[in-house]
Amino acid sequence: MDNYFLFEVSPIIFRTVIPVIGFPIELRYYGIFFALTILGSYFLWRWQMNRAGYGAREIDTWFLIGIVSLVAGAHLGHVVFYNWSYYMAHPLEIIIFKGRGLSSHGATIGVMAGMLIYSRIFKIPALEVFDANTFPAGLAATLVRLGNFFNHEIAGRVTTLPWAVRFKYYVDQGVEPRHPSQLYEVGLGLIVLIVLFLVDRHYGDRRPKGILTGTFAIVYFSGRFFVEFFKEFQRLDPHKSFLTMGQYLSIPFILAGMIILYYALRQGRQTS
Repeated sequence: MDNYFLFEVSPIIFRTVIPVIGFPIELRYYGIFFALTILGSYFLWRWQMNRAGYGAREIDTWFLIGIVSLVAGAHLGHVVFYNWSYYMAHPLEIIIFKGRGLSSHGATIGVMAGMLIYSRIFKIPALEVFDANTFPAGLAATLVRLGNFFNHEIAGRVTTLPWAVRFKYYVDQGVEPRHPSQLYEVGLGLIVLIVLFLVDRHYGDRRPKGILTGTFAIVYFSGRFFVEFFKEFQRLDPHKSFLTMGQYLSIPFILAGMIILYYALRQGRQTS
């Protein structure tokens, strides 16, 4: 076991207590990566919306709606998909968010709901809004998983492969060598961003509505389905289910991506 890389960087950069009131605060690497995700997503969203001719009002309003829908969806996804029994025993924690967990699939559903509301408010085609959010989503898929790595969470299954990592602060299962599945997903996020950039560059201003959305859904969730084979089971019993919860949740997004991509390509041929 000593031959495997031991990742022993503490998730916490510093922790202190506010004088007088005694309120504890801490700064984590995860928080830094999450903040970078929000900041970078804003600039990527603004870039796409400026290209489409929209102004500051449309851009900044979505940013507020997007953050709320992202956090709410990620939390509720964790409640429903991964820890339903716990929250049924502690129902107040569904409302009083304590940061016990965030679900990427729940975040996707939440953001999708937010985008549909936003498109109705500003009367912008939904697929145009979805397309503008694909680059921010790709960035989030990259940086959030890097934050998970530094947070010693969502680690992979035990393995004897030479690049296995032992996480010193992985509280669930100790320090057995595991797949660094968080880094696999970082690589997946980078692939998604590259593919989106190539598709966007190929079509330019002639880009059919929905083509980035369909491409993102197929590439990311297909990759997520594959990476889940190396991740620890989080909800389902591996003796009763061959697939993980993340894989079951990825399948509808892959199918929806195929339908949207087909529609986008068909519309593109008709207008060319």
